[in-house]
Amino acid sequence: MQTSRALQLVKDIKQGINPPSFHLIYWSGPYLAKGFRIGVVAGMVALTEAIAIGRTFAAMKDYQIDGNKEMVALGTMNIVGSMTSCYVATGSFSRSAVNYMAGCKTAVSNVVMAIVVMLTLLLITPLFKYTPNAILASIIINAVVSLVDYETAYLIWKVDKMDFVALLGAFFGVVFASVEYGLLIAVAISLGKILLQVTRPRTALLGNLPRTTIYRNVEQYPEATKVPGVMIVRVDSAIYFTNSNYVKERILRWLRDEEEQQQEQKLSKTEFLIVELSPVTDIDTSGIHALEELLKALEKRKIQLILANPGPAVIQKLRSAKFTDLIGDDKIFLSVSDAVKKFAPKSALNV
Repeated sequence: MQTSRALQLVKDIKQGINPPSFHLIYWSGPYLAKGFRIGVVAGMVALTEAIAIGRTFAAMKDYQIDGNKEMVALGTMNIVGSMTSCYVATGSFSRSAVNYMAGCKTAVSNVVMAIVVMLTLLLITPLFKYTPNAILASIIINAVVSLVDYETAYLIWKVDKMDFVALLGAFFGVVFASVEYGLLIAVAISLGKILLQVTRPRTALLGNLPRTTIYRNVEQYPEATKVPGVMIVRVDSAIYFTNSNYVKERILRWLRDEEEQQQEQKLSKTEFLIVELSPVTDIDTSGIHALEELLKALEKRKIQLILANPGPAVIQKLRSAKFTDLIGDDKIFLSVSDAVKKFAPKSALNV
């Protein structure tokens, strides 16, 4: 027995433009606070969506967008629209894609589209009663499919795996839910990536490049050699309460690994730890406390702590906290090479 399903249609659409509804806006009542919270969330999502869509098409058409002007435009539209019971306005991905596929070049296309929509609402709205929803969906899908850039997705995968995860989250969120959910997923993943980078900053062991006074990451430059009796560490981030303990533990872990290697290979014991601070743009009280704890741990191991090239903000805070009194001004140098020449003269390199 054959069965048939009814084709879903647009059905009735009210003819005409929404009448003014300013008198229906209530500035008091039990739902005012709830409405305000919903409005704040809706505004943030709408703004994020509009900026993301704007940047997508700006990159394809090679022009710049001004985020402040976008905010003013969206706010003005929604204030005026709220007086006529309009839906929350934002940058429409579907309409922007259709506009792009139609070959529109300037903002005049939006004026023409607004006039056509107004005339449609006033005159021919009833004619769309029998339009299948599948026809509308096919127009949007046809416009959006051409915007899928496989080459860029592959490039993102090669460059940064976390960015690719955010891309997949946004893609599947939009496909299976909505643009809002896709953006929220992508933003959440991106924030998680930022938090991970903040709490787990990059650190590196430095070695000397042959016949130079330059010290670089030994993983990036295999030819860089470690200075006997000296461990040189670089911290590639500001030191805050979010990562200060990690930085301290990471340095101590390197020291433990170095001591084990020295015992196995019967190498000279580490006597100096040089911390390269040039990438450290700032430090807070938790970061200073972490340095104090590191200093105490090194003193138990009979290892001297030396700082190299701290920035102006960092050295000012270290002096204010009197950490420089603990370590001594003679343990702060302008460069790693100066510190090596001072405390490891036998290992100083001949340039």
